Amino acid sequence: MPDLILSEEYKPFLELRETENGIKFIKDYFQDALARALNLQRVSAPLFLKKGSGVNDDLNGVEAKATFRVKDDGNSEAECLFSLAKWKRMVLADYGFGQGEGLYTDMNAIRPDEECLDNLHSVYVDQWDWERVISEEERNLEFLKEIVRRIYGAMKETEIAVCERYPQIEPILADTIEFVHSENLLDMYPDLGPREREDEITKKHGAVFVIGIGGQLRDGTVHDNRAPDYDDWTTPTSEGRSGLNGDILLWYPLLAKAFEISSMGIRVDREAMLKQLEVRGEMERTEQQWHRRLLDGELPLSIGGGIGQSRLCMFFLRKLHIGEVHASVWPETMVARCRQAGVNLL
Repeated sequence: MPDLILSEEYKPFLELRETENGIKFIKDYFQDALARALNLQRVSAPLFLKKGSGVNDDLNGVEAKATFRVKDDGNSEAECLFSLAKWKRMVLADYGFGQGEGLYTDMNAIRPDEECLDNLHSVYVDQWDWERVISEEERNLEFLKEIVRRIYGAMKETEIAVCERYPQIEPILADTIEFVHSENLLDMYPDLGPREREDEITKKHGAVFVIGIGGQLRDGTVHDNRAPDYDDWTTPTSEGRSGLNGDILLWYPLLAKAFEISSMGIRVDREAMLKQLEVRGEMERTEQQWHRRLLDGELPLSIGGGIGQSRLCMFFLRKLHIGEVHASVWPETMVARCRQAGVNLL
């Protein structure tokens, strides 16, 4: 059984039906705030894609995708989404979005190989996926930070609205979000692993954006894995470190740990993708349809990411387990332990 955090003192602020109302309120409010902050239009997204198109995310490259066959399409094989990281950029091109314009959508994924089902992890993943067209001049760290601040501002605005609706819930988000490079985190906490470093820095500041995730650190490790064909984690910045991507982390007192609420970044251009595919030994991807479109200059430069819907609801409603804000499949032992502790899994 994974590490499950339960507490005898935990009492949910909202009962089941009011929780459902709260979830709807947060999702409606935040997506509108996000759209205003980044100039985004909502679009419809798929639940699955044809296998072999190169459009689906491969995560770390070893996780199995849930697949099925489409009978009336010659029994072609389709696969459930892992994420929409590459699909969104293709849609920016196909729908004719211009510079400074973008899209957001509801992304629902199934990740059956999730190895650690606990308070924060589920085989079901739901998030707002967003993507915005940028210029060559905006492919820099300062622009990335500005977009992070706008997203965090939308989170702050939403938390205030939630606390006004439910006065028993008090705001806990930090006033501002701090920025730190993964290489600097290693320098600060050389004896800790990546997750422990995140805990320490996020506990200190409340909200942190960790820059540069996916590239090799000075000790030969990576802070966390990233696919080679969407985020740019190799381009050097003006601060002397590589990476134009990162994660938004929030300190969550109920679990006494940091958790990732968003993974995002400036996307690869032609040169960065070729470099990263070579680093990972995956140059064969250049023959896939999506990759050919990027290499042929058919896709715009962009910035984008995902923001966890259930995690944001969990944070704002002060829930102890993500299963209190979305329905999924859990080990029977976990269900029993949660029920005994007064944690109602949907």
